[in-house]
Amino acid sequence: MSLSATLPSREAGIRLSETGISQRASLAALAALVVGAVVIGRAVDARQAALYILGAGLGLVLYHAAFGFTSAWRVFIADRRGAGLRAQMVMLAVATTLFFPALAEGTLFGHPVQGLVAPIGVSVVFGAFIFGIGMQLGGGCASGTLYTVGGGSTRMLLTLVFFIVGSTIGAAHFHWWTDLPTLPKTSLVKLWGPWTALAAHLAVFAAIAGLTVVLEKRRHGRLLGDGPAPREGFARFLRGPWPLVAGAVALAIGNFLTLALAGRPWGITSAFALWGSKIAEQFGIEAWSWPYWSTPERLAELEASVLNDITSVMDFGIIVGALLAAGLAGRFAPTWRIPIRSALAAVIGGLLLGYGARLAYGCNIGAYFSGIASGSVHGWVWLVFAFAGNVVGTYIRPLFGLEVERTPKLTGC
Repeated sequence: MSLSATLPSREAGIRLSETGISQRASLAALAALVVGAVVIGRAVDARQAALYILGAGLGLVLYHAAFGFTSAWRVFIADRRGAGLRAQMVMLAVATTLFFPALAEGTLFGHPVQGLVAPIGVSVVFGAFIFGIGMQLGGGCASGTLYTVGGGSTRMLLTLVFFIVGSTIGAAHFHWWTDLPTLPKTSLVKLWGPWTALAAHLAVFAAIAGLTVVLEKRRHGRLLGDGPAPREGFARFLRGPWPLVAGAVALAIGNFLTLALAGRPWGITSAFALWGSKIAEQFGIEAWSWPYWSTPERLAELEASVLNDITSVMDFGIIVGALLAAGLAGRFAPTWRIPIRSALAAVIGGLLLGYGARLAYGCNIGAYFSGIASGSVHGWVWLVFAFAGNVVGTYIRPLFGLEVERTPKLTGC
């Protein structure tokens, strides 16, 4: 099943006329946002409630800007359309400009902060590669899966279930992979200093964006432009669609706010391993005995409520925020029929996404976005091998009856 039935592409959105707000979806999302914030605030604290609301804001941005990593890479691989990749470079440029000085200082607004910096080894290379394949078969990345689930995609709900399963299996196997050859954590902010590291990163972002321009013009003779927006002014702000670049800047600012509130950048998939491990324990599997949970901090996470976990409450928020955005846009209309081959791809893709994310110390958000924004070399390694996996995934999509579109449909699918 194509997600265009539930989460229209940028082009499809332009064809839509004013269809009205989906009142039930919007009201349900608002209720979930308010009740969730109150419950989390009472169960944990006001900061945790603020992170839940921030997650909802990120979900709304992802939906309204139709900010997809998976489809952006797919249309570039298949037809050299680079608007999505260029938007990602804008996002990274803004994020590194905000992050690097704060990370070098070690504090932000008087509170300690640290980046997401991980080792580089066989697990990262292999995990990122299979995650890339999973992106194309599952139909989304980590953020794309959550926001399209919130937007009403039933196929992506299937992907999410097996994403959690794969992440749980990855947590169980994590110790085996980390025993393989690994280089130490390397932060370019610490190695080069914030300003040299920032200059180098901005130069690479500009080079990647420039390369996409050259390749797109070579293939098509011009850059693909956006068509006229169906709404303007406040109506467009409230109901979308937003320009891609606006979404990129908003996501970078949202990640910076996460750093300020949580003391570390945005992540998504560690929560999936937590949820899956908690479920496994309900079936008599002693997940607590896995080396992955052996540190006092992680064991405390496993034993505590998921509402105490920053990543979990932000993930819940993303789903609620996307539901609100879909309702405001008048596009919340779940379809329950999923072709068998498409469902199989969702299952396989979800397993690869979950397993790969655990091995690679994160996903397109935790490893790619937040990793590079933290100056971690592992973020760049993740990008290279995840992109290679996307190349493979793009060319095997037709085996499962999945479209390889030739023009951008930046929907996260």
